[in-house]
Order: sequence, then structure tokens, then C-alpha cells
Amino acid sequence: MNPVRALGVVALFILATSASASSFVATTDAVGGALVGTSDASSDATSSLRDDKVVLAARDDAASFVASQGTIRGVRLEAALSHIRQHNPSLAADDLQLAQAILSL
Repeated sequence: MNPVRALGVVALFILATSASASSFVATTDAVGGALVGTSDASSDATSSLRDDKVVLAARDDAASFVASQGTIRGVRLEAALSHIRQHNPSLAADDLQLAQAILSL
């Protein structure tokens, strides 16, 4: 291989490596930001509901809901989700996030 061609191959390799690294960093930053938002929503929900009897009674149903990936929806869980949303209307968490928050109590 002549020196010009070898230099070209090395330059392409360096450019490709740096592009992949910056793409990975951007993706990691985006995923990390999304997880922080999820964590904030869950912690906001749990901080005000630790002593709530309706929510605590739904722990078994929440476990079934999480384990079944949302397929099994018990009556106590439905009551707790409704109760949480009535008391925290600005809460931007889906049912699975709230069920996981209930389990963390």
C-alpha cells in the first residue's frame, strides 16, 4: 500500500471513531436525561404518599402489574392510581412508573 493511501485509511478510521464516540455520548446523555425525569416523577409521588392507606394496600397489585408488564391490573391498583392522580394532577408519570413507585414505599 502506498503512503498516501495508508494515510487516507488512517484519516478515515480516525474520523469514523470520533463520529461514533460523539454519537454514543449524545445518546447516553439523552437516555440519562430521560431517566432523571422518570426518577424525579417517581420520587415526587412517593414522598407524599408514604402513609396513604389506599396506596399501601395496592402493593400486591402493583407487584403483579409490574411483573406482568402491565397486563394484570388489580382493583386496588386501579383505586391507588386514581387516588394518586386526583391528589397530584400535575404528575406526569405513566401507570408503570406509578406502580414501581408504589413498590418502593
